[in-house]
Amino acid sequence: MKSLLSTALKHLSGEFKDSYTGVDFNLGFSIEHYDLELVYRVEPNLLSGVAKLHISIEEDLDKLTLDLGGAMATRRVSANEGIKITRFRQSGGKVRITFDDTIEAGTDFVLTVRYGGNPRPIRTAWGEIGWEETESGALVASQPNGAPSWFPCDDTPSEKATYDIRVTADSPFTVISNGKLVSKKAQNSTTTWHYKVDSPMATYLATIQVGEYTKFKLGRNTTAWAPAHLRARVEEEFKQQQEMLDFYESVFGEYPFPDYQVVITDDELEIPLEAQGLSIFGSNHIAGDHRFERLIAHELSHQWFGNAVGISEWKDIWLNEGFACYCEWLWVEHLGTSTAHEVARSHYLVLSRKGQDLTLADPGTRDMFDDRVYKRGAITIHALRRLLGDEAFFAAVRNYLHGARHSTVVPDDFIGHVEAAATRAGIATEELAELLDVWLNQKPLPKFPA
Repeated sequence: MKSLLSTALKHLSGEFKDSYTGVDFNLGFSIEHYDLELVYRVEPNLLSGVAKLHISIEEDLDKLTLDLGGAMATRRVSANEGIKITRFRQSGGKVRITFDDTIEAGTDFVLTVRYGGNPRPIRTAWGEIGWEETESGALVASQPNGAPSWFPCDDTPSEKATYDIRVTADSPFTVISNGKLVSKKAQNSTTTWHYKVDSPMATYLATIQVGEYTKFKLGRNTTAWAPAHLRARVEEEFKQQQEMLDFYESVFGEYPFPDYQVVITDDELEIPLEAQGLSIFGSNHIAGDHRFERLIAHELSHQWFGNAVGISEWKDIWLNEGFACYCEWLWVEHLGTSTAHEVARSHYLVLSRKGQDLTLADPGTRDMFDDRVYKRGAITIHALRRLLGDEAFFAAVRNYLHGARHSTVVPDDFIGHVEAAATRAGIATEELAELLDVWLNQKPLPKFPA
């Protein structure tokens, strides 16, 4: 499932550290599948887990590391296939495991980690990220490196895996997670929810939502989960959700997952939160006046840009957020209230009054989630559309999404499809290269695309 790209990117870092998150890479192996069996007691916010990690060894090694936050204490580590563990210890956000003997490259085995504690977010350069208690449950939003707040993992965007997620929680509460709900079993005062994720997923997109939710359909393959008293507001705010998904399918190709879910928590959230196959909104995002419709469009589009096709390195965040922002403008264009060109021009004028000290191709930790990355990324995409023309541009985007479906990419993967489209359209290579250079690599804001 994993390509050699992930390992190569890790080694090319030189210091074997993610330059954006500051977290050391876990080298020499890939995790192909996570089997998580969790028990969550809501009132004391107590989580205990058994994580079975299906590991494929890529280099001979006698030790390995996993990411796990300090609030989760590792209690026992074991392995199958005759692999013996000499010792393990946990420190600095890592579980460090030493084996009795060297494990040869090409070996596959299952590593079992038993752990538990009171989960809490991980402190990062962007604030506290990961598992959060709510007024009546919990939510998980892990971008970019909050997944270790609730399970041991290889927490880097270039590593995707499939998942089985089983959560046992107190029966009054609903548990929502990624993928397909394959079983729900009540026993005494608890209920066990089993979700299966067959499409490879990055760790930061794995989520659990626990609360008092009611489920109701929004359309053919769209569903909402919300507290019962919010239902009328949710149905009003998301009444175009299915039309939005159908529109994106007509532009970008088939929706990449079995269905799309939105979770609306009773709590207020600063911004909506993305996960694979679902998005999380706060009660403050459903005022009933559609003022946050652009955010609904933005989060849905991430299912194509960021989730089904993920970035390998955080420095390329513009590929995720630039496209998601541009999809907001495409939705407005589809509705006929404005054109993407007009919306792009208005945001360009705002950008022109802001600092010109950001490089889109590598904005750095501090500016990774800066609004300039989102808007300049979107205008870059619009500039490519203007250069290629609609037919060639949207064909290139569809080919890019189809070729990279359920994998990870670097910008050259997208640019390669753009170059092929430009060649077919008779556009000079130098003209395209100059456009990409000034928008991606130069700090001054280029001229608005005519």
